[in-house]
Amino acid sequence: MFYKVIACEIAFRELCYAAARSPNLIDFEFLTQGYHDIPATGRADIQKRIDAVPAGRYDAILLGYGLCSNILTGVTTVHTPLVIPRAHDCITFFLGSKERYRECFDSKPGTYYYTSGWLECAKRRGSTGPIWGGASLPASANTSLKATYEQWVTKYGEDQAKYLLEEMSRWTSNYSHGTLISLDFVKHLKLQEQVQQICSERGWQYDEIQGDLSLFHKLLDGEWPERDFLIVRPGQKVIATNDEQVIGVQPAEA
Repeated sequence: MFYKVIACEIAFRELCYAAARSPNLIDFEFLTQGYHDIPATGRADIQKRIDAVPAGRYDAILLGYGLCSNILTGVTTVHTPLVIPRAHDCITFFLGSKERYRECFDSKPGTYYYTSGWLECAKRRGSTGPIWGGASLPASANTSLKATYEQWVTKYGEDQAKYLLEEMSRWTSNYSHGTLISLDFVKHLKLQEQVQQICSERGWQYDEIQGDLSLFHKLLDGEWPERDFLIVRPGQKVIATNDEQVIGVQPAEA
């Protein structure tokens, strides 16, 4: 089979690893991480990439996104089926299923999860870590926030801009644990040391949990059980179901 993958760069390493082991031919298109913070913009960009896929070229378009702040609601396809993991957000991908995600969430609320992508995306865009007088961006921050900060400096002055940034950075108060989702094939990256340092700086308890790549493998191998994946046919659009299925479909004209 020949698949087109449109995915968040947060899963770059994991998807490439799964593609290397897949019997199928894969074309990748990675989008900048952070669209869950601006879902309307993200939805429009994802739809634009889907619309640009030539008719008849691929057997399916695979989306490397979870529901992620309703970023997928309304997404549709004209000619090629879409395949989407049933996931509230990308952490489900790294844990292997929405059921395990729920178990982890319920057993240890207040946990911020880290993977190679969460640690590397900022570096890929040029961020070097804590900035602006001790105020730091969350691991999920994107370059649009830096641009926003620079606009604040111009409009309000540096002191007020720092204050606004610090207020935005208070997200850390909602967490008490930093958990590394550990995957064997990235052990050499020494992610453990990086997350331990982050937790120390933020006063969080550090721990690890074993990751599970089965959703990535199923997605790229063409194994799409209904409990784990939604198939969107031409003429249908994605909706949030607000239940254990996470996402569903309805006619695009509805």
